Amino acid sequence: MARTAGGGSAPALAPSSTPVPSSAADEAGGPATRAAGSSARAAGEAGASATRAAAEERALTSVAAGEERALTSVAAGDRYQREEPQDLPRLWHVTLSVSGDEAPLKEVRRALEQLAHDHPFLLTSRYANDHAEIRYWEEARDLHDAAAVALRLWGEHRQTAGLPPWEIVGLEVIDRQTYHQRIAEGYGPPPATPVGAHPF
Repeated sequence: MARTAGGGSAPALAPSSTPVPSSAADEAGGPATRAAGSSARAAGEAGASATRAAAEERALTSVAAGEERALTSVAAGDRYQREEPQDLPRLWHVTLSVSGDEAPLKEVRRALEQLAHDHPFLLTSRYANDHAEIRYWEEARDLHDAAAVALRLWGEHRQTAGLPPWEIVGLEVIDRQTYHQRIAEGYGPPPATPVGAHPF
């Protein structure tokens, strides 16, 4: 207790506990806070700009890739249209040889003439009483198809044309280009003239 001038005691003053106004604290730390906030906003804006730039780059890359694929597809289609299809029918020169038991020459000749009537592409045929050779053009997609038709020819027309029961003993199938090349080089089959059935 403090004494007054008149000898009385005056109450002691307690230490001041009044808080410092928050505005003062804000003013004291304001520049640093504002600087930190500005830096954060700048960093956020920079990150957003980078994200937008990356997205735009991916979009442009995707568009460019799509345009390239489309152009490549069109170019490939143009090339394919200019190319000649590979599955178109082609002409094949077929030589079929058959042989078997002896048969009357007149019956063999008549049967071969009937075969020529049934098979319009038949060029010529030569025959004896125990064997024959048939030459004709066949239209087929490839050599396998032409050969398959040739191997069925004698059996399929045997009843309708009255062919002898002979078996196939030889078969040659060549394309048109090879046939004419052989003719030009002088070692191909003789020309099929006259057309028809002729004895050996």
